[in-house]
Amino acid sequence: MTGLMEGFPPEPGGQVTLANWRASPFNRWGFHHVRELIASADIPNDFRRVSTFEEGQGEFAMPWFRDFVAKTDTDALAIVHRGRLVFEHYANGTTAETPHILMSVSKSMLGLLVGVLASRKALALDARVVDILPELQDTAYRGATVRQLLDMRTGVAFDEDYLATSGPMIAYRKSTGWNPVEAGEAPSDLRSFFKLLTQSDRAHGGPFRYTSPNTDLLGWVIERATGGRYADLMSELLWKPLGAERSAYITVDRLGAPRCAGGMCTTLRDLAGVGQMMVEGGRGIVPREWLDDLERGGERAAWDAGNFAYIFPGLPMRYRAKWYALDGEPPMLFGWGIHGQHLFVDRMRGIVIAKFSSQAQPVDVALMQVTLQAIARLRTTLAGR
Repeated sequence: MTGLMEGFPPEPGGQVTLANWRASPFNRWGFHHVRELIASADIPNDFRRVSTFEEGQGEFAMPWFRDFVAKTDTDALAIVHRGRLVFEHYANGTTAETPHILMSVSKSMLGLLVGVLASRKALALDARVVDILPELQDTAYRGATVRQLLDMRTGVAFDEDYLATSGPMIAYRKSTGWNPVEAGEAPSDLRSFFKLLTQSDRAHGGPFRYTSPNTDLLGWVIERATGGRYADLMSELLWKPLGAERSAYITVDRLGAPRCAGGMCTTLRDLAGVGQMMVEGGRGIVPREWLDDLERGGERAAWDAGNFAYIFPGLPMRYRAKWYALDGEPPMLFGWGIHGQHLFVDRMRGIVIAKFSSQAQPVDVALMQVTLQAIARLRTTLAGR
């Protein structure tokens, strides 16, 4: 974007910093320069087995489509139909070579990795968290299982207020390295932060309750259970077998703990490649049975009683292993991150839509409705071709 990080040094008003990188308009630069602001760990691809899309042509000049792209602050958008890349768009300085932050679509990437680990008996879904991490015995995670972390059904009391200026949410962000530490304030880290979560407000296994620390904790569970580093496991078990065109990366705290809940950064085409792998039944990377369970598993009642149903009013939804499932004929899976990050997967119709955005608000219900309406129209349009 013109005026951001231009000059040597940039003018003060155009500087993107750790204090403002998620705020508009600074996020238009910050979201695709994350590793210049926050420590990160590489998720290497394998240059010897890169898989690229066959490119096709699609006609998407409809006025409503152009309006959707502009209105939802799109940084990049890719549409894949039956394995062919039929539309690609970049804006705000994002390019095909630029890794962009996924925000909570990072959670969905973790959900796929867990499916691989579970199939290899490297991680038991019914295992209790504190049996793997006994140092959390005195926290609210006592009694919770890996599955309950996956499905966001723990009883941990945590208010995920993205607009908070103080309190637990800010302490959480500081522990991940996403917010600056104040002068005189001791630095924190993720693993220490988990020990502060000692209060429960419901039983484990109850309604859906979106709690991002659950996913970061799963990263620690995965590392302890496997003896491997999260970024390395993601590389060896997902990114390299996928045939990703470029390496990805994930932000880490000051002690190297990965920000699994929101810190993964990938190129647009590689994110679309994840969706295409799912369309193709997992391609021997992620078990087909795991993908089938994403579409059919999870409890509708738990979702309806949860704290995110208001964002998707009236829709037949479920949440399973870090993926949103929209029931219908056919069903649709999607990952969703704040400020407008999306990966939509219609496995039956062979449709994948990947979208990066730099929306001003973390959660904008009106823009979510605009996006879902546009995706529904695109699915219908593509199904007729």
